[in-house]
Amino acid sequence: MGLLELLRAEAEAGRWRLAWPRPWRPPGLRRPLPLPLHLPAHGRGRALAPPLAALLRRPPGSWDLPELPELGGPLEPEGAVAEAQAAAAALLGAERCWFGVNGASGLLQAALLGLADPGQRVLLPRNLHRSLLHGCLLGQLRPVLFDLPFDPASGLWLPPSPGHLEQVLAAALAKGPLAAVVLVSPSYQGLAGDLAGLIATAHRRGLPVLVDEAHGAHGGLVPGLPPAALACGADLVVQSLQKAAGGLAQSAVLLLGPRAPGRSGPDPGRLERALLWLQTSSPSALLLASAEASLTHLHGPGGRRELTAALARADRLRGRLEAAGLPLLPAQDPLRLTLSTAALGINGLAADAWLLERGVIAELPEPGCLTFCLGLNPPPGLERRLPGALLALRRALGGAPLPPFTPPPLPLVAEPELPLGQAWRAPALAAPLVELEGRIAARPLCPYPPGIPLLIPGERIDAARAAWLRRQVDLWPGQIADTVPVVA
Repeated sequence: MGLLELLRAEAEAGRWRLAWPRPWRPPGLRRPLPLPLHLPAHGRGRALAPPLAALLRRPPGSWDLPELPELGGPLEPEGAVAEAQAAAAALLGAERCWFGVNGASGLLQAALLGLADPGQRVLLPRNLHRSLLHGCLLGQLRPVLFDLPFDPASGLWLPPSPGHLEQVLAAALAKGPLAAVVLVSPSYQGLAGDLAGLIATAHRRGLPVLVDEAHGAHGGLVPGLPPAALACGADLVVQSLQKAAGGLAQSAVLLLGPRAPGRSGPDPGRLERALLWLQTSSPSALLLASAEASLTHLHGPGGRRELTAALARADRLRGRLEAAGLPLLPAQDPLRLTLSTAALGINGLAADAWLLERGVIAELPEPGCLTFCLGLNPPPGLERRLPGALLALRRALGGAPLPPFTPPPLPLVAEPELPLGQAWRAPALAAPLVELEGRIAARPLCPYPPGIPLLIPGERIDAARAAWLRRQVDLWPGQIADTVPVVA
């Protein structure tokens, strides 16, 4: 079946599958009325920004335009795009705003390259998105990764505290200067810590802060949500407008925070130069319109009403699930619902496969939990159907709680022994797990999807991490490769 035929069949079935290696059946065998609880946050069009939905009803292709003079582009000083970016910056309280059409990934990379020069060190959390590693590779930057608090019950990394970050900064700066600090808030599962305190901790050291806010474009808009990164003092913020706003996939925005008294802040000229390097010269007019429409709607009266209603439904759903005895993990973003499958005695990947066969499509399966994205307009029947499906899951697969997860033995801060680019480009060989100790990783190693990098290219594999990885193979057979790419 070709891509167009598959898209047409999926649209008719009202069902979309993520890129995980999940079981697939021909469209004719799929069950009707699926319950899609995955990204994009517009929920298969239910919560698209109204002006964007209206544009998509126009004759197909009429909106597929080049950088016409009246349209312009993200780096052009004049035109409709420049005007829209200026209006969005004013709306969000930013000094500058740039729309992106290759997702938050491209804008995170541009932000990194706008903050640091080749050879400089940048501090990154272990729960970083892989695009930040790619940005370090492209910019010849030296990544310094810091460890995070760990929850043994769920196997999830937790947000750091300002005190934890202070220890990290002291350890990292003892080995040399840093050009910037990157923070992730909220996490994929909707976890957020004291972001204002974390940013202030970095600023006291004179370091600019880039916040990966891909999952939190709706932060601070209504009561019950974590504050927005800009309001917490971030210097640069990247938002994905498909993850927490009513935008299309690949639409994103880079925000330059207002300059605080006594702080110079990132240079807009450097940022635009990095954007020029990494953004296409033919940006999609549709995706640029998606960025404008989704931000304007989300921050307007209609978007706030929609968000408030979605939060109320999420609160009712959480109450029903907890009343039924289903274990949920706490989250600062109520629109992310994470079931503790470990407490039910079920591997999260097995739970996902079982639910998928019954039409419930989650966003993120992990060994100890399963995360659902409720979106800005949750699917009809959600409050009735999801509790029933999860209770059936418990009856079918449940058992004694899984044993606590053991965190990988990661140092507080670590940086590659071999330069990242050199290790990633070097000839590699597949080394058995019993022969890993002392070798240098040639590729990122994330034991579970999407995973936290146990190793990044150039890191030397110590005895503790090699032993931990061998133990995980026994605990999760079939989910971890029995070889690791190492530098030959």
